[in-house]
Amino acid sequence: MHRLVVIALLAVTAAGTAAAEDTLRCGSRLVSVGDGKDKIRALCGEPSDVAFAGTIGRRGYPNTGQYDYSYFGPAWVEMPVEIWTYNFGSHKLLRKLRFVGDELVEISTAGYGY
Repeated sequence: MHRLVVIALLAVTAAGTAAAEDTLRCGSRLVSVGDGKDKIRALCGEPSDVAFAGTIGRRGYPNTGQYDYSYFGPAWVEMPVEIWTYNFGSHKLLRKLRFVGDELVEISTAGYGY
């Protein structure tokens, strides 16, 4: 019985940790994966550093079915990848935001700020 309680607590803790990596708190405002650059810049201000990390190929149009021929544009489009770093001070962790095009796709932490 004791093991079951410990396993349940670890599962709840892991789920809470995974959810924390999908959001970033800027003061009282919350930024989530999927938000655009303009929204994040308006809520959090200018990042401490912006790094261009290359390009990635993405589908040029959404695939809505097996026989969808409604769009005859390019099959793949090169999207720029940027990494924005936010420094919230020496007592808080650096936050790195990875963008593909205009969309936020990943939020991660780095060491303590400066």
